[in-house]
Amino acid sequence: QEPYTEVSANMPDEFDRNVPRICGVCGDKATGFHFNAMTCEGCKGFFRRSMKRKASFTCPFNGSCTITKDNRRHCQACRLKRCLDIGMMKEFILTDEEVQRKKELIQRRKDEEAQREAQKPRLSEEQRSIIDTLVDAHHKTYDDSYSDFSRFRPPVREGPVTRSASRAASLHSLSDASSDSFSHSPESGDRKMNLSSLLMMYQEQGLSSSPDSKEDEGTSLSMLPHLADLVSYSIQKVIGFAKTIPGFRELTAEDQIALLKSSAIEVIMLRSNQSFSLEDMSWSCGGPEFKYCVNDVTKAGHSLELLEPLVKFQVGLKKLNLHEEEHVLLMAICLLSPDRPGVQDHERVEALQDRISEVLQAYICAHHPGGRLLYAKMIQKLADLRSLNEEHSKQYRSLSFQPEHSMQLTPLVLEVFGGQVT
Repeated sequence: QEPYTEVSANMPDEFDRNVPRICGVCGDKATGFHFNAMTCEGCKGFFRRSMKRKASFTCPFNGSCTITKDNRRHCQACRLKRCLDIGMMKEFILTDEEVQRKKELIQRRKDEEAQREAQKPRLSEEQRSIIDTLVDAHHKTYDDSYSDFSRFRPPVREGPVTRSASRAASLHSLSDASSDSFSHSPESGDRKMNLSSLLMMYQEQGLSSSPDSKEDEGTSLSMLPHLADLVSYSIQKVIGFAKTIPGFRELTAEDQIALLKSSAIEVIMLRSNQSFSLEDMSWSCGGPEFKYCVNDVTKAGHSLELLEPLVKFQVGLKKLNLHEEEHVLLMAICLLSPDRPGVQDHERVEALQDRISEVLQAYICAHHPGGRLLYAKMIQKLADLRSLNEEHSKQYRSLSFQPEHSMQLTPLVLEVFGGQVT
């Protein structure tokens, strides 16, 4: 290797990629350093053959021919002399044994590389097919233009506002727990968002935690009609997605319904992460009228006992930076939980869930570098969803007991959330 270093030190231009490489013997296009000099393939081969044969050439002219690409075959003597003049050395020519060893080494390296490639984790055809099916189903059931939202009853954000200072104060604990997550915005201090200040801004409506408080009675939940339509629409999409999960349609109708009723809100929460923004902790679904903050959801009858952990969940899920494939597999795993209330054929549902879980683990292994702990973190998110589901059910029941509010809900929402076994 040393002579290469020597040449490169003397001829720095040879390594400038923008300078054309010229053969030092004949002026043809060079292919690199050969036997200690920059030459073309033709002159490289000529020098090797001449040295191996110990050839002795005589110039038919006066021994000072100019060698060019076109005439290099006319005078072998001057061509060989030119080779030696530019520094080509016979010591650099490998013996037949050395050539053989070099070929074997190259082959061994190729074999090792092929073996490493073969040992890389790969998805089976069936696993790839399951992923493709679910991704395609998600694209068909999640319209990221949100064009249908304009068909819902319109969002109404005005209306009487009440405030509970004691509840707002308790929000500090959340921002302390994860303050690093909520200061992404590079804007000036007065516009910088963190979860505590955001939630402090969100005025509560009909949400006082003290049981004897009457301040909120009769408050109209102005966002309820719109968000009821949004949730109803989302339930339809979740049903559409569920039907494409391999094996789901083969379950009994009773088990399909039991799984959908129990998991619908959790899958909706998972789906909504696609529109959730860490910048301002809101869900952006198209135009400004369809940008939802925590305050909007409080105007549909939900309290911060649900919304605090929901936002925390959304932030944590967003920060996992899931691939789309992982996102849809997680939704399928969530839907196929055998321990849902009302499920009869636990073993069959569990077998379906296990298959999807294996696909997810195989995918992470093959396509998510550094994702060693990712599967465990994703499964933890499913546990978080159970708690959110429980709190949602509690708040939904309280809301549905008030006829003036339950009449705003759609038949599908009433059916899915109404008959939940607890």
